[in-house]
Amino acid sequence: MKPYLILLYYKFVAFEDPAAYAKEHLTFCKELGLQGRILIAPEGINGTASGPREACEAYIAAMHADPRFADMVFKVDESDGHVFQKIFVRTKAELVTFRADHPHNPAEKTGTYLSPAEWHLMMQRDDVLIVDGRTDYEFDLGHFRNAIRPDVASFREFPDWIRAHVGENKDKPILTYCTGGIRCEKLSAWMLEEGFTNVYQLHGGIVTYGKDPDVKGDLWDGQCYVFDERVGVEINHTPDKRIVGTCRLCRAPTEEYYDCANVACHRQFLACDACVDAYHECCGTECMDVIATVS
Repeated sequence: MKPYLILLYYKFVAFEDPAAYAKEHLTFCKELGLQGRILIAPEGINGTASGPREACEAYIAAMHADPRFADMVFKVDESDGHVFQKIFVRTKAELVTFRADHPHNPAEKTGTYLSPAEWHLMMQRDDVLIVDGRTDYEFDLGHFRNAIRPDVASFREFPDWIRAHVGENKDKPILTYCTGGIRCEKLSAWMLEEGFTNVYQLHGGIVTYGKDPDVKGDLWDGQCYVFDERVGVEINHTPDKRIVGTCRLCRAPTEEYYDCANVACHRQFLACDACVDAYHECCGTECMDVIATVS
């Protein structure tokens, strides 16, 4: 048993005064010694945090004692220490920035939930489309087998991408998934408003799928990208594990992300050890030349 826990959670629930709640919540998290990123919006809360086991358990208990969050699901990982450097509690217009062009409310209508076992069976059907609800760089580190790679760098690009690449399949069974579930809540709700008739989502997201004792992450390839110091986590716990990440510079298999050493670029990119050394931790020759000029 490790001394720290990592929490991932969200809840769509109306806040009358998000700013006031965020200020109060920040004080509470600091008192407990939690670190992480928590977003408060008029539509709810979305958080990921780490802290000592006792502090995280106290946080979960306190949140569940609030009627608004009594049924909020916490996805929990163990850790040897914090995976965040600071604690931020901030307000936003949306929990995940979508900026859709027509109303959608995941608290009222969203795609049909599939348990890990149901998802495992359904994604093997020949008549389904599997849509990754994350960004392209998350997909490149790992994804479900046969999933469509979204050519998007941010979640707000999805409406246009869906219309261009999936729009002709509005009556086809469409399976959506994301890291913890929240992006698919919004994406599937929007797709239903857009006229798609047969939309499903992986309940609890990829991280829940990887923890299911029966499915054991089967048919997931690579690692799951996470937004903390771990960067990637294992999902597939079966003998059939595959690396799908490739070095940006030489295309060799890798699962290591780096930040380009050229601060003007700072691109996050997959790279093998040999290319990291050869290119001085830069994402290409252009940035390497900039570093050499500055030096």
